[in-house]
Amino acid sequence: MLYIFGIIVSLMCSSLAYGHGEVANSGQVFKEVEVTQNISMLQGKGGNIALVKGEQGLLLIDDDYKVNVGALEQFLQKKDAQPRFIINTHWHGDHTGGNAHLGEYVTIVAHDNVRKRLSMAQEIKLFGMKVEPSPASALPVVTFAESLSLHFNGQSLNVVHYPNGHTDGDSVVFFQPANVVHMGDHYFSGIFPFVDVENGGDVLGMAQNVAAIIKRLNPETKVIPGHGPLSSLDDLEAYHEMLVTTVAVVKKAIDKGLSLAEIVQQGLPEKWQAWGRGFINQDTWIKIIYSSLTKAG
Repeated sequence: MLYIFGIIVSLMCSSLAYGHGEVANSGQVFKEVEVTQNISMLQGKGGNIALVKGEQGLLLIDDDYKVNVGALEQFLQKKDAQPRFIINTHWHGDHTGGNAHLGEYVTIVAHDNVRKRLSMAQEIKLFGMKVEPSPASALPVVTFAESLSLHFNGQSLNVVHYPNGHTDGDSVVFFQPANVVHMGDHYFSGIFPFVDVENGGDVLGMAQNVAAIIKRLNPETKVIPGHGPLSSLDDLEAYHEMLVTTVAVVKKAIDKGLSLAEIVQQGLPEKWQAWGRGFINQDTWIKIIYSSLTKAG
């Protein structure tokens, strides 16, 4: 395990004053859900944000879309504390959009591949998206290959890279003694997930990673998903069952020689159809599984 808190502290001490620069306020309203006395989950337009509050200031895990950074900053100002750290769970813009502005005065931490992908043009063909390179202020200044530990506001945060799940740069954050985990987009609560196959994601890898994470948790663990409501271990286990079962259904159909169109027409067992109520519907989820299993673009 990599302990680099001393490096982070030196960077933290050089941070600029709160509120550096002016940004437009989109009017986004962030819903704050209490997780523990000093940890909360913020729900806006993008991925769920974890907020750690205390005498040392504020720590964020992810920071929503770029358009909402002004509203997020205004929300944080009401906490009467200085943002000190942002941990990015991966590179997608609904989790890192606030980096460019907040990174002017907050230390950003992420996996090595997050910095690499943010610094270069990217494409997500499934959504027809082309993403331009991010400015220097948006790039993580502390990166790691496997894991790091950050000690802040009485919590030890173990930030662990789980390879080739949602992307190739995913991190999951474990809080102790709070007994909380932020899953990033390894976990979409109650809905089919997006797996970015073109950028290092893999449905089998996601299922394996979630299984490994479950082994680290207990029935009292509070689970913050990348998208969806605050969850429990039971909820996460149901999600893992969905991953394993639906992947097996598609794999069996591929092994029988069915085409993608035929598998989509066949659909998934009725038990899982309600999981398509999110932004990834059943047909798209089948296509993602198929693409991952066959590595078809």
